[in-house]
Amino acid sequence: MKVAIITDQHFGARKNSKLFHDYFLKFYNDVFFPTLEEHGITTVVDMGDTFDSRKGIDFSALSWAKNNYYDRLQEMGVKVHTIVGNHTAYYKNTNNVNAVDLLLREYDNVTVYSEPTEVMLGQLPTLFIPWINQENEESTLKLIQKTTCPCAMGHLELQGFRVNRQIIMEHGLDSKLFEKFTRVYSGHYHTRSTNGTVFYLGNPYEIYWNDLNDTRGFTIFDTDTITHESVDNPYKMFYNIYYEDTNYQTFDTREYENKIVKVVVRKKFDTKKFEKFIDKLYASNIADLKVIENFEIQECGDLEDFESEDTLSILNRYIQEAEINLDKSVVQKLLQEIYQEACEMV
Repeated sequence: MKVAIITDQHFGARKNSKLFHDYFLKFYNDVFFPTLEEHGITTVVDMGDTFDSRKGIDFSALSWAKNNYYDRLQEMGVKVHTIVGNHTAYYKNTNNVNAVDLLLREYDNVTVYSEPTEVMLGQLPTLFIPWINQENEESTLKLIQKTTCPCAMGHLELQGFRVNRQIIMEHGLDSKLFEKFTRVYSGHYHTRSTNGTVFYLGNPYEIYWNDLNDTRGFTIFDTDTITHESVDNPYKMFYNIYYEDTNYQTFDTREYENKIVKVVVRKKFDTKKFEKFIDKLYASNIADLKVIENFEIQECGDLEDFESEDTLSILNRYIQEAEINLDKSVVQKLLQEIYQEACEMV
């Protein structure tokens, strides 16, 4: 049996941005739903962080999610297994109050897992592992040791995997706890990475600048062979354009409509031509445009990483490079939690 796995959809992201929801919808309409139909897939596993804010839901975001995602899955007769992630659990020390349970009760095809549970996917016993917190950590670890399921799926925070292209997680659970499984699939980190047994599958689309040029999508899992294949999302939101006295007349700007763009100036001898280049970009209806003209940074060799960093990446890099007599991973985790709280405030 083939199953679709998707994770970290973050409905309502960027303060319920219409720009981003239109971008998300293109993925669902052009990639996700056609692939389900093509492969005859009738089961979806959602591995957490379905909604973006753990403290509340924008009614417009909820309406969007129901109209464009859940209603369609119900109409298609698709069964949805939804695992609670850290963004959908209201409290930090328990999963009992969570967004997916409270918001999706009208859907009889959606089952929510707030505690670790052994589930049959086809003929494959699978352990679902929601966000591990103070309340369920002991029982979860005991079940991980006890279970005979060859496969686990969850929303895990494990050491040694990439959070994004710039950062490797230095705290969390040891992945050795999961060596008994044939395959472990997880959400939480938005970039794809693996150690051969544990697979972080990544989220479906770009949401922040540090997602730039990082392939996203969802996964088709075969329960008979315990193997998977990635289905890539061809659509991007973030673009870097490198300007080197580029001919504005021949430069094609059509792909930048409703996109977020940075123009990095590497060479500019004719100011008027550069202004016409920028005017042409604006005329293509880009969503946001920034221009970087720092020639000292250009010479450092790490320009692409510098340009694509978002606020959290910059904070983490600053802590990593700081000369402080503290556990830097603890400081980084605290900053990450504070930053997430700030992003969820309206």
